[in-house]
Amino acid sequence: MIDGVTLWIVIIGLGVGSFALRFAFLGLVGDRPLPPWLLRHLRYTAVAILPALCAPLVVFSGEEGATEPSRVLAGLATILAGWVTKNVFAALGAGAGTLFFIVYVLGA
Repeated sequence: MIDGVTLWIVIIGLGVGSFALRFAFLGLVGDRPLPPWLLRHLRYTAVAILPALCAPLVVFSGEEGATEPSRVLAGLATILAGWVTKNVFAALGAGAGTLFFIVYVLGA
């Protein structure tokens, strides 16, 4: 167990680091136009962050980090539907439908 002083030092340090990162863009660069090369790279931020947030929930979803095949199959169905249709809602529906079918209908 971590003691209270160390915990608060970590929390405050993370808060200061988070503020500094946001201030670098909003406070220092907020009133100036960004260069085109940086804008081009920032377009892909959401595309990089969303899979990074979802992948651990799909791969390490079971007890103690075990992989559940139902979630992996639903993730693959989501990727396939998104790739084929190029539609976010179709991908979400395919993944949710696959997970529902496997877990509730097949009981796996």
